[in-house]
Amino acid sequence: MSYCRAIDTMSEERKALHKAYHDHLYGFPIHDDNELFCRLVLEINQAGLSWETILKKEATFRKAYDNFDLQTVAAYTDADRERLLSDPGIIRNRLKVNAAIDNAKTILRLQEEHGSFEKWLELNHPKTKAEWVKLFKKTFRFTGGEIVNEFLMSIGYLPGAHAEDCAIYNNVMEAKPLWIRSM
Repeated sequence: MSYCRAIDTMSEERKALHKAYHDHLYGFPIHDDNELFCRLVLEINQAGLSWETILKKEATFRKAYDNFDLQTVAAYTDADRERLLSDPGIIRNRLKVNAAIDNAKTILRLQEEHGSFEKWLELNHPKTKAEWVKLFKKTFRFTGGEIVNEFLMSIGYLPGAHAEDCAIYNNVMEAKPLWIRSM
């Protein structure tokens, strides 16, 4: 069942949480590197958990990770790591926390080399899912097949975020996700 259809089967409280993400963020292009980093961190933290858990904690993730400011997160110290690992508002997993910090440093390097994280993504587009996964595993920490697939689908680099008969599908198409350019 697609995410679009699954939302219709949820309780009103759950539906409201998912619909806000589905209708306004999922599949739409992101042009801000800090927000791209945010989405990557959230997708990494979702591994082994439900997306609903991450959606419920998004505000506390933003606060804990200084609104995903790349410069700030890349400069985190051991004290910041320990602060994150003791924060009940986020996922307290050492591998995921370390990945967020290391990936922020990687994105800063990509910005230096390519002008932005977004430009690096565009430079590597189009790729198959398998090619993207290989590239991400080589470049970033804690990025397996599902994480890479969901990250790229959620930011408009891979198709599949919305069913074609979903009311939001046309809104996403108007935003010109990168995957439509390779059709």
